[in-house]
Amino acid sequence: MVAKKKKNKELKGKDKVKEVCRRIRVARSYWDAHNNAACRGEREKALVLYETLTPEQKEQIPQQLRVWLRYRSEKYFGKDKPNGMATKRFLRKSKRK
Repeated sequence: MVAKKKKNKELKGKDKVKEVCRRIRVARSYWDAHNNAACRGEREKALVLYETLTPEQKEQIPQQLRVWLRYRSEKYFGKDKPNGMATKRFLRKSKRK
């Protein structure tokens, strides 16, 4: 027998904060395991939920998780860098062309 899929119910209040923290932690564990594609997907899902939080709810998320979500991961997954990271070697190759 096939298991039924749970319908995504709208998260509210503390449940939404918990879900954001959980997704950030999952993304960090993927990051530590060098699984960048999975990390990027979880980070995007966490960011979407994070942006829906109120300022009071954002402060309930631990500082360490917020810093990783906004600064550390943007440094590597930023949109201005090719393939997530710009290295000196990549920049030298692109200049040659």
